[in-house]
Amino acid sequence: MQFGQVLYEKKEGIAILTLDNQAQLNALSPGIRQGIIESFAEADRDDEVQLVIVTGEGRAFCAGADITGLKMDAPNIKRFMKDVLEVLNVGERSIKPAIAAVNGLALGGGLELAIGCDIIIASDKAQFGVPEAKIGLVPGFGIIRLHQIVGRAKAKEMIMTGDPISAEEALRIHLVNKVVPHDSLMEETMAMAKRIMANPPLTVQFGKATVNRELGGEELVYARDSMPYIFGTEDAKEGIAAFLEKRKPVFKGK
Repeated sequence: MQFGQVLYEKKEGIAILTLDNQAQLNALSPGIRQGIIESFAEADRDDEVQLVIVTGEGRAFCAGADITGLKMDAPNIKRFMKDVLEVLNVGERSIKPAIAAVNGLALGGGLELAIGCDIIIASDKAQFGVPEAKIGLVPGFGIIRLHQIVGRAKAKEMIMTGDPISAEEALRIHLVNKVVPHDSLMEETMAMAKRIMANPPLTVQFGKATVNRELGGEELVYARDSMPYIFGTEDAKEGIAAFLEKRKPVFKGK
């Protein structure tokens, strides 16, 4: 089964969602975003599904937002942020536990999609980062979640430098739960899923809901409504243009 650009497989009570747009490194294109939302909805309404796994096809988990063709006016930016934030926190909103099996690059929205899940298992080839600062932006979801996971100092370092980190560094700072050899990523993820599924489904769901009870409120509204300002700066417009034109941006602090 396929939703948008996401492959949907049901196996032993587990919904496996595979982002499949390798040409764009599984970036959050409209097809990927549609597929993620529809796949989670399918898993939530299927009583046979107890757990969701999200992974990527090819060398990337998800390389971030797809800003190709994005109109840089406030109404379109606000609409874009609303759509993207609904995708990035879909793992939080799902009643079923969600595991991100990060097979490769998880940058920008890719890292954010992963941290929206309940557990992250990373390939030893995975890389994580929020590189938005390099094009004059900030991570819309990461800026309200990352510090809750890795602490304020490390979150600010990652957000302000935009530099990626290795899977081992991600484990050290508690961004991920486990790092495994690349070739055994799905085997290890399925093993974790089955350990969770050995417990009563309602107990697991209640545990998730209780821990997540303070997530998804005013902070998401703030992120959505404030981002048009950042996108509207001259530096952001220059950064995005330079990214699309594959050149080094020239920032002016405006």
